[in-house]
Amino acid sequence: MKFITTTEAGNKWNLSSRRVGILCSEGRIPGVQKAGNTWLIPDDAEKPGDARIKSGKYMKTKIETEDASE
Repeated sequence: MKFITTTEAGNKWNLSSRRVGILCSEGRIPGVQKAGNTWLIPDDAEKPGDARIKSGKYMKTKIETEDASE
């Protein structure tokens, strides 16, 4: 199996190498291995999906915040 570095994966996925390293440490890229200070990412690994909340359900409404302050 061939491996690529975080810099190579960042160029491939249009992300910074720092962000790819964070995704590796969070376990969001399957098959990664850490050798010393270097993350080894499988060459055929897919870019992880965006895990941000987009529905807005976590936001408090104005009424909820006014009730809490009373």
